[in-house]
Amino acid sequence: MYFFLTQLSFTDIMLSSTIVPNMLHIVLLEGTSVSFIGCLTQFYFFLTSESLECLLLTVMSYDRYQAICNPLHYNMVMDLTFCVRAVLLCWVMMIAVTLTLSVTVSRLQFCGPNVIDHFFCDFDPLLELSCSDTFLLKLEDMILAVPFVVCPFIVILVSYGYIIITIMKIPSVSGRQKTFSTCSSHLAVVFLYYGSLIIMYLFPNKKNKKSVKKVLSLLYTVVTPLLNPMIYSLSNRDIKQAFKKLRNKKVVCLLN
Repeated sequence: MYFFLTQLSFTDIMLSSTIVPNMLHIVLLEGTSVSFIGCLTQFYFFLTSESLECLLLTVMSYDRYQAICNPLHYNMVMDLTFCVRAVLLCWVMMIAVTLTLSVTVSRLQFCGPNVIDHFFCDFDPLLELSCSDTFLLKLEDMILAVPFVVCPFIVILVSYGYIIITIMKIPSVSGRQKTFSTCSSHLAVVFLYYGSLIIMYLFPNKKNKKSVKKVLSLLYTVVTPLLNPMIYSLSNRDIKQAFKKLRNKKVVCLLN
């Protein structure tokens, strides 16, 4: 789990660094300007971090499934070799989908107006500025969303389905609560993250207001990276003990 958390932390840092500075600049100045290359670069890194996070959350849910449903075989199944191969596969798949969409978007013709009513260069706002035929690109986006959004979400649902069944078989109430507490926060963030992604990209609705789409985009670009450290770090027993040791050392230093 710690090995996967390092990858997730790197992904969240990359996503926050890509979205948040420009978003704060827009909020403070009520708008900003960016070059075409800069806009495509932001879209590239955004797509990279989002695709990688989808795959990492899926692998992490499988890790939780093995830890709770097959604890005796956990060390044998989730060894370092498997973890490294899983992360490398996530990176390869992420690079493939990112290059595919980025190259296709860069070939579009933009005739103006060059104004994006959004806080970052997202897929749909870029397509709205293009004067090219974007039907095939939208179809390509929906097809790629199946292995990167739908299938991972199904894997997570199945994994947590087995986890819940296993937890319900635990005889003691305290044992069930303790086991479920290790997964409940992660499950809530997963549904928040994937729910907003599915609504945004798989069920586009022109009748929806742009403000609603901005809020949904805010959930998976800003809120989720903000919550991940709290869920995976501050709720972790080992890190809590490390904080207590650090706090006790500070108290001792002050007393001395």
